[in-house]
Amino acid sequence: MPEVLVVDDSKVMREMVVACLRPYPDSRFTQASSGLEAIEQLSLKSYDLLVLDLNMPDIGGIEVVEFVRGQDHLRSLPIIIVTTRGDEASRERALSAGASLFMTKPFTPDSIQGAARSLLEKSPSQDAKPQDEASRG
Repeated sequence: MPEVLVVDDSKVMREMVVACLRPYPDSRFTQASSGLEAIEQLSLKSYDLLVLDLNMPDIGGIEVVEFVRGQDHLRSLPIIIVTTRGDEASRERALSAGASLFMTKPFTPDSIQGAARSLLEKSPSQDAKPQDEASRG
């Protein structure tokens, strides 16, 4: 049963992401409204997927990605960045920090479901190569 942590300072956006991913079989969702809360949640239990915004009031998404990649037990956690920042610098920074995939808002339910499915169903032995959702075709 996939455990998904959805992090965004907008409650509406968190609920939208959860609604889009709810059709994924047997998923369970935890929500966090800040980067600090995300780090707290990640220290309390294991997750199979992290969906993360970049723009947050306390600890930003890039810093959360860097935290995750710096922890041995979290290093392979797939991370989807979902953000309003569509500029190349933000995309490059997120992927360089260790995000698995970068998507811009607005997104379609199919695009985020496909992204989640591809990351959740990836074999653990495969290398997590960063991707830009726009380049997925």
